[in-house]
Amino acid sequence: MKVIVLGADGYLGWPLALRLSARGHEVVGVDNLFTRTTVENSGSSSAIPIPPPESRIEAARNIHGFDIKFIKEDITKPGFLRELIEKEKPDAVVDFAEQRSAPYSMKGENEKVHTIVNNLVGTIRLIEAVKSVDPSIHILKMGTMGEYGTPNFDIPESPFVQAIIGGKQDRIITPKKAGSIYHYSKVFDTYIFLFENEVSNITATDIMQGPVYGTRTSEIIHESLHTRFDFDETWGTVVNRFCVEAVIGTPLTPYGKGGQTRGFLSLEDSMEALTLLLENPPKPGEYRVANQFTEIYSIRQIADMVKNAAEALGLKVSIQQVENPRIEAEQHYYNPEIKLLPSLGFKPKRRMEDELKSMIKDLLPYKERISQYSHVILPKTKWRTKR
Repeated sequence: MKVIVLGADGYLGWPLALRLSARGHEVVGVDNLFTRTTVENSGSSSAIPIPPPESRIEAARNIHGFDIKFIKEDITKPGFLRELIEKEKPDAVVDFAEQRSAPYSMKGENEKVHTIVNNLVGTIRLIEAVKSVDPSIHILKMGTMGEYGTPNFDIPESPFVQAIIGGKQDRIITPKKAGSIYHYSKVFDTYIFLFENEVSNITATDIMQGPVYGTRTSEIIHESLHTRFDFDETWGTVVNRFCVEAVIGTPLTPYGKGGQTRGFLSLEDSMEALTLLLENPPKPGEYRVANQFTEIYSIRQIADMVKNAAEALGLKVSIQQVENPRIEAEQHYYNPEIKLLPSLGFKPKRRMEDELKSMIKDLLPYKERISQYSHVILPKTKWRTKR
């Protein structure tokens, strides 16, 4: 199988390129290096140093014998994706090439505009390119569980639900309640894919993935193969932030009450799930949804687990709640269903409680490096504008 991975330099894109190569698939990676550049411009960096893309490609070849092709380009550029897909004739295209940070999308007008334009133009360019070449090419689109928000009902793994409104029943799109401009860009992505599937029979898997944690996969066995590890308030996830805080000796900082609950999964399990979805594609012309997570925790539970893992390694850790900069329910019901991945044989290999020690061990050699960026950890981006 030949797979084009858009966003191949990212936290998920690079490990997926390695995993697919390990499975014997041909990989073409594309990235415009937006995340690298923007993180550096904001005064932050990956906690674990990562080589330039060309060096990682060479390392993958020397260590594993993988022959990954890499192209530096912006997928919103007119004609680029069409020419690429016509040339490479892939079986599948993975779309990770979107501005992925909720805080970034809430910083100001320019960041909001960039998020919407980049993400939606990229989506349309990809769909139109696939339609023009071969609508049966499988598009694996990275969505987010954040599209749903935290509804007071079980979140179905389905694009549609039956609803009764004003005494009348109809089939409607599964309700969404995003919590940032970024998350709304993902909602719009879903709507575009649903519409294009209806009018053009495109073939797609829409992944509603929870936050991913971890530093390693089976293929990341040398420092030259590391994927990025962001921890600042703009680009880092909560697990990353807590692990870094534990390493440099500052308090772990849950936002608000810490009752926010989400579905999480390890980097290794994310790669396994994505590979299963690619190797078991939908039928031509089918659109399917995959809710992708393995564990459900509150933010406070994660803080406690990180504290325990760090203390087991001899670190002294405290927890200090900070004001929540976001607009979100801090105590809520949360119960999404997951059916597709288990039906394909997916079985989680790693749990957060066990993986945290490995993450902290991987970060400890870079304690001094990380400490230089301690000023970028606490939240500065506020969702609500005070008048």
